[in-house]
Amino acid sequence: MALGTRTVSDSQGVRTLLTSARFELMPFESFDEEISHLPDNATIAITTSPQLGIEKTVEKTAEAAEMGYDVVPHIAARYVEDREQLESIAERLEQASITDIFVPGGDREEPAGEYESALDMLEALEETEYSFEEVGITGYPEGHDFIDDETLAESMAQKAPYATYIVTQLCYDPDAVLEWVEDIRARGIELPVEVGIPGVMNYQRLMQISQKVGVGDSIKFLRKTTGILGFVKQLVGSRGTYEPDELIDGLAPYVEDDEYNIRGVHIYTFNQTPDTEKWRHKRLDS
Repeated sequence: MALGTRTVSDSQGVRTLLTSARFELMPFESFDEEISHLPDNATIAITTSPQLGIEKTVEKTAEAAEMGYDVVPHIAARYVEDREQLESIAERLEQASITDIFVPGGDREEPAGEYESALDMLEALEETEYSFEEVGITGYPEGHDFIDDETLAESMAQKAPYATYIVTQLCYDPDAVLEWVEDIRARGIELPVEVGIPGVMNYQRLMQISQKVGVGDSIKFLRKTTGILGFVKQLVGSRGTYEPDELIDGLAPYVEDDEYNIRGVHIYTFNQTPDTEKWRHKRLDS
């Protein structure tokens, strides 16, 4: 792992990551309560929910922006029906002064309309009168359950010209993230990376979520981090709660390395913000 050099102290890197963290929320009933535990100037990413659809994301985006948050809606391609709906969404986001959007493909088995992939919708958005200062696309440090690595690499290369940054899928292994960054840099992808990390959560629920989103290797990593005995001790010592210390500590030395270009972390809170905020402040105060 010698792509770049460590340019900051570990403590400085930790502070940089945790003061600039982006918090992902799901637009469920708990949204209003969860957002109240986050800093007033926080950047809030709002997902597209399979149960609630794209409209709820746009609605909550406007509400959060009105409250003064910096909001990044997930405009998942497979949830958008057609060019007319895409333009309507873009217009509403523009009216809400949204300047940053994240464009994943979306996890619907069948697309709602004509956009099969993020690339399809990015190309369509380019043809409209609407544009955004920042556009994020997805990165997969541990691959994808249904897409081979070469196809993923080709897809990223096609999407990169339309994007300004990458957000990685949930991952627990800092080395896997760093090696993946090295790989995309070798392929000529120079976009800055927001590393997706889990927030503080009960181990059992976190593993269930991880398996649901296909993060198999990360679960193995959790179990083997300190060996199975250490894993059990970690569970007992933490009262069954996962905290992303190893991820933050592993990424911190590379924060200001221009070759890696890691510009922050994207915290998957799964709408459990109080514990994550308590942990974040504890790390910042240490």
